Amino acid sequence: MKNIDINKIKNKGKKKKIITKDDILKYEIAEELGLLDKIEDMGWGGLTAKETGKIGGIMTSRKKKRKLKEE
Repeated sequence: MKNIDINKIKNKGKKKKIITKDDILKYEIAEELGLLDKIEDMGWGGLTAKETGKIGGIMTSRKKKRKLKEE
């Protein structure tokens, strides 16, 4: 697994943002899907609707599973 430097990606010319658990999960999933290089080069806006939808769907699924484990 590639070491993700979220600060490098997150703050390209923007104000610093507090990184949340969801942000970390989003980057992990993007890496698993092979999209991390594209995000580093073009930012999140460079992804297609299909790619962002896939990331969002996987995030939702994992968050549901995590919530069920906690109960």
